Amino acid sequence: MKLVVFDVDGTLVDSQHHIHGAMTAAFEGAGLDPLPREAVLQIVGLSLPVAVAQLAPGHDAATQARIVEGYRAAFMQARMAQAAPLYPGALDCLDGLAGCRDILLAVATGKSRRGLAAMIAAHGLEGRFVSLQTADDHPSKPHPAMLLAALAETGVEPGDAVMVGDTSFDMEMARAAGMTGLGVGWGYHAPEALTASGAALVATDFRDLGQALARWAS
Repeated sequence: MKLVVFDVDGTLVDSQHHIHGAMTAAFEGAGLDPLPREAVLQIVGLSLPVAVAQLAPGHDAATQARIVEGYRAAFMQARMAQAAPLYPGALDCLDGLAGCRDILLAVATGKSRRGLAAMIAAHGLEGRFVSLQTADDHPSKPHPAMLLAALAETGVEPGDAVMVGDTSFDMEMARAAGMTGLGVGWGYHAPEALTASGAALVATDFRDLGQALARWAS
């Protein structure tokens, strides 16, 4: 069996507007000036407290905790108003992989369990993933705990598994777990950063990714 593990934000769903809007509301709620979109997108994939610590390093723990809670509330409100959209071709790619008898699908995300469940329900993705790893149960990326748990749950060896993601955190996590990392060029980190972090390749769209996965699995 082969295992394909997907990141979520920036890989399967384009949540940048939700993320930046929620972080803006969180900073303003803590009495701070909001950050530019590009600065916020660079921390996507990290667990929320780790991300906030990087975005507000000069502020005390109480202020950072206030930002974390403000972000959670604002993101939930945005998500309830409208789900972040899947990237074009994402559903077809997942359906094609799910139809392969020798390929298992999993998720490793910086989202919470509740956030991941909401995304899966919003897009009708129930039943496609055999392992769901979230920030609630593991250290932040790039620590390999999420991937090691997915490998243990599925019984797949690292050499038969691949991590698909849009950030250097995903590629570093894959390398730490002994897995292949495949980058996607439509997310929040530049393709050069993915390559520098160990990506075997950087796909240009989901068709390109599907072909790369087919070559890898053959």
